Amino acid sequence: MNSASSRSRTLKTVGALGMAAATAVLMTGCGQSSDSATSAATSEAAKVVPQKQTTSPSASAQLTEDQQERKKVLDATKVTFDDAATTASGEVAGGKLVDLDLEGVDDDDNDQSPSPTGSGSPTGSASPTGTASPTGTASPSGTGTSSPSASPGADGPVWVAEVAEKDGTIHTVRINAVDGKVIEARVDADQDADDKKQTADLLAQATQTPQQAAKVATEKKKGTVTSVGLDDNEGNGVIWQVDVVGSDWKKTAFDVDAKNDTIVREETDND
Repeated sequence: MNSASSRSRTLKTVGALGMAAATAVLMTGCGQSSDSATSAATSEAAKVVPQKQTTSPSASAQLTEDQQERKKVLDATKVTFDDAATTASGEVAGGKLVDLDLEGVDDDDNDQSPSPTGSGSPTGSASPTGTASPTGTASPSGTGTSSPSASPGADGPVWVAEVAEKDGTIHTVRINAVDGKVIEARVDADQDADDKKQTADLLAQATQTPQQAAKVATEKKKGTVTSVGLDDNEGNGVIWQVDVVGSDWKKTAFDVDAKNDTIVREETDND
């Protein structure tokens, strides 16, 4: 009787343990299935929903290479076209401005012969503490060259001017565009009699000043004057060619009649 009871209790215990083990296996299987389903759903959602961009392109990245270069030069420039024109003309007795350009702003055709003392680079950082002397003047007789004044001491934007005597002799004047001091003033050595006569004839026909032409251009388009030059209008009189850079850093070129201040051509460079 005692043996039968003992076997009965043993079978019950084994049965209970078997049920517990089966339950544990079932629970483990359910958990794995649930985790796998969740993981798969997350993976599919990631394919549908794109990752949010946290960075935005800078304003300068949206500018063209030419526009970035104009911005760089003009941000460093402190001397305006009008002030540079006045300074350049004052370097030649009785001289008249024929051409004035800010180096580095679409000026591939400019006269950019290097200064014996080292000229400023338009792409460098400007320094207002230059030591250039404003007293270096060109010879009004056209027979010799002036002694260039000292370099401004650091790279920076430069105004390059051509100023003509009454007989058409051209003087090149380079001006620091940060502090307004003259870097160099010299007579162009490669002029002949025909060159001088041509320049004198153009100036004789121009009854309007480059400053007046610049004013006409900026009234049409607000911006900064970076270049003004006197030229023949293909046999139809003379014009002042004026470049203006707007707040969008695009350059607009104007041809302004040098006798009546009317705009005869206008073209914007979108690069």
